[in-house]
Amino acid sequence: MIFRLTRILVMAALALQISLVAFGNITDYGTNLAFVQHVLAMDTIFPDATIHYRAITSVPLQHAAYILIIAFETFAAVLCWSGAWRMWRSRRASAAQFQRAKGLAAVGLSVGLLIWLVGFMGIGGEWFGMWMSDHWNGIQSAFRLAILLLAALIYLERRDAELE
Repeated sequence: MIFRLTRILVMAALALQISLVAFGNITDYGTNLAFVQHVLAMDTIFPDATIHYRAITSVPLQHAAYILIIAFETFAAVLCWSGAWRMWRSRRASAAQFQRAKGLAAVGLSVGLLIWLVGFMGIGGEWFGMWMSDHWNGIQSAFRLAILLLAALIYLERRDAELE
């Protein structure tokens, strides 16, 4: 039973983390929009880089990209909270039922993983060259979140034995 509770607590903690990220992006829209705008505009990467043609300088497209990020973060948070709740409700159920209850949580963690691994590290870091920026570089933060989500996904998916 203790491992079930720890999985539920880990899910709730990550749901809270993702919720706080989304909440911060919504309530401090302008500050965090500046980050997205600089990454997409590629205005702080190496001046002689040959990838500047990839830049997106259209302000409406930058807002659209930022709103999409917030929407996916919010979606991941809702999925993680819902998954944690389902797991909580199934904490005393059979091992098979508890395993099924973890499904929504796994989807939430996977959506979060895609946001920070694909969105920030892949698209932001590699396509838009965010790694070249000294100031507007979110790769370390994205990596930290991606590793946390991946570790939680691995921990979550371990099968439980039947409760005694």
